[in-house]
Amino acid sequence: MKSDILFPFENAGWPALLIDSDCGICRANPAAGRFLGSPLEGPSPRLAAVWSPENGGTPEQFLARWERSPGPSIRLKFRVKGGNTLSCPVAICGFTRDQQKYYVLQLLPEPPAAAETAAVQNSEGGLAQKQKLECALQLARTVALDFNNALTSILGHTSLVLGEMEPEHPWRSALLEVERSAAKAAEIANDLGTFSRKDKDERAQAPGNLNLVVQRTVDALQPTSQSSTVQWQLQLEPELFAAKFDEAKMQQVFLKILENAIEAVQELKGAGRISVQTRNLDLAEPTQDRMAQLAPGAYVCVELNDNGSGIPQDTLPRIFEPFFTTKSTPHRGLGLAWVYGIITNHGGGVAVSSRPGSGTSVRVYLPAEKQLVRLNGASTRDLNGTQTVLVVDDEEMLLKMGRRILSAYGYRVLTADSGQKALDLLAGDEDVQLVITDLVMPAMSGRELVEHIRLVRPGTRILCTSGYVWPSGQVNDVPYLQKPYTTQDLLLKVKQVLAD
Repeated sequence: MKSDILFPFENAGWPALLIDSDCGICRANPAAGRFLGSPLEGPSPRLAAVWSPENGGTPEQFLARWERSPGPSIRLKFRVKGGNTLSCPVAICGFTRDQQKYYVLQLLPEPPAAAETAAVQNSEGGLAQKQKLECALQLARTVALDFNNALTSILGHTSLVLGEMEPEHPWRSALLEVERSAAKAAEIANDLGTFSRKDKDERAQAPGNLNLVVQRTVDALQPTSQSSTVQWQLQLEPELFAAKFDEAKMQQVFLKILENAIEAVQELKGAGRISVQTRNLDLAEPTQDRMAQLAPGAYVCVELNDNGSGIPQDTLPRIFEPFFTTKSTPHRGLGLAWVYGIITNHGGGVAVSSRPGSGTSVRVYLPAEKQLVRLNGASTRDLNGTQTVLVVDDEEMLLKMGRRILSAYGYRVLTADSGQKALDLLAGDEDVQLVITDLVMPAMSGRELVEHIRLVRPGTRILCTSGYVWPSGQVNDVPYLQKPYTTQDLLLKVKQVLAD
């Protein structure tokens, strides 16, 4: 049950089937396997195996009728897992590839619900609206995936060149702008992927060092403020408590706060100052800092101060409101609302105090554990390696980027543009210590490749990547790197996986 056609519904939460013109099932996503059961497990499954005669004729006859009068959706009956027959709405679309006709069937089974809910679902209007929403969400997922692949190549190559470029190089500032623009585009792609998911990302976060995120954000912003007389002060607690956080989202938080600080100090005629400090807190009783209400326990606090123009007192209570802004275009009033959402979703709090003409102080609190995470001052030399790494991706530009980055840091790099080629290389090269594979590939998906590697090379370390948000409950024991990523992100993750 394989096909070289990319099946974008592989990660969909509802059953989806790819059918050829003879009603053979070319591909079925995991949700279809769970829903329809064993008839899909054979070497050459057919639609007839799960087709109910109550649909009126054979699957071939149905498709012939559909071709004469195609429609976006119809209600059909299928034999489902357990032997029952279930009626469900089905969205159908057809396409031609290499002069061969194919069809995609998306089955949307209706869960048991109250009678009034079922009535709404069975109505033409409710069904059409649900179909439109499902198609829109799938389109958003696919666009986010392609967008992330392109941004991964841009960010990876840009950060690699910046790492090799002298600080005084005349083109360095232009490349930094490229990196910042790509990073902003990556935020959009990540938001799009997160929005389009039917469930939230429940992947457990390992305790990490927030100092590293703060340091990376300050390093990215310092060169952009050199044209103004901004003085930076950075005080990082060397034995910071461990906190669980989404690294990409926390970097967005500090990036947005510090961008506001830079704008505020640049409005001054004199010298501007921005300070960033991290510290541990151990609260014995409930504490309130402005809007932030903190329960007793351990916290990591990141305080960001500037001596800029400040915020008027009548404006201060509204700064976290979506679409509220006192700035001119292109500001949309979403920055601090996004900051507040990220921090509260992490179980923390954010407090802001300010006076016009006296600057602003922003304090970010994250729940922490009383285990220490020492600041690791990793240098470029620490990122080097000599191991053999196999990079697997169906995007040629990402294979080139992976080879270029890892080779530049001493690794021996092999590449494969399909799961089968990766297995062939593994069979002939016993030195491969790490396989980096994309999760979504045609013919053999990254998950299927992982299963094969565990059978034939159980000692080989594996790192999965994807432009999709990590699906909860799937391959959770495999390390994961979200696209798009920078050179440093890739190298740090490779070092971590090889060391574990």
